[in-house]
Amino acid sequence: MKLIYIGDIVGRSGRTALMAHLPTLKERYSPDFIMVNGENAAHGFGITEKICKQFFEAGVDAITTGNHVWDQREIINYIDDERRLLRPLNYPKNTPGQGAAVYETKSGKKILVAQVLGRLFMETMDDPFVAIDQVMAEHQLGDDIHCAVVDIHAEATSEKMAMGHYLDGRVSMVVGTHSHIPTADYQIFQGGMAYQTDLGMCGDYNSVIGMKKEAAINRFTKKIPGDRLSPGEEESTLCAVYLETDAKTGKATRFDQIRIGGRLSECLP
Repeated sequence: MKLIYIGDIVGRSGRTALMAHLPTLKERYSPDFIMVNGENAAHGFGITEKICKQFFEAGVDAITTGNHVWDQREIINYIDDERRLLRPLNYPKNTPGQGAAVYETKSGKKILVAQVLGRLFMETMDDPFVAIDQVMAEHQLGDDIHCAVVDIHAEATSEKMAMGHYLDGRVSMVVGTHSHIPTADYQIFQGGMAYQTDLGMCGDYNSVIGMKKEAAINRFTKKIPGDRLSPGEEESTLCAVYLETDAKTGKATRFDQIRIGGRLSECLP
């Protein structure tokens, strides 16, 4: 199976990059499944039904979110009916939406996608390790599912890497989101699982993690109320990963970074 996961979409610049470069990625790699993290797609804060539908129409198969999932309140009424939109798995019971789902590709392959929210330097949540164990107890890689992807949306690199090693051999890929900076540690672990601490973002990198520099700097240098953060508006870089898995075992056979456009060096494996 071939899969592309595109990092956090930040504002209009990030959405523009996705729409501009996704056709190239589809033609170059012919992926069976395409994912994006969309929690910052709506002017940097949350996602809307309209944006979700734009992504789906462009060929996206699943959208993950994160700690900003509820920033656009309209999504609360939408997420229960749209199983292609996921929120973190370890929110309290009875939270709208779902944190994991099994999807079927056009070729009939089944892929499990799950997302958990980290707890270090983040808001208090249920244990992400327990939450993902409960999901994996119901599925077996290489048996009832052909591929399994886990997104850990977290601040601490240690927590992301711990989750990766915890799931090695049980899932196809663990990747981190939230930090908006692509890390250089993409690799395949000993148990056959692809891992990268952070995918990076689709957004303006002449910024502070996607937001205009001036307002962000003021938050660090002044102790007075300042302008609300807003996304950068210059040319965007699209950051993603490309995964290939073994048809029988579901383990990773190839794992590469993708970067296109904007200020970062291009990487098209």
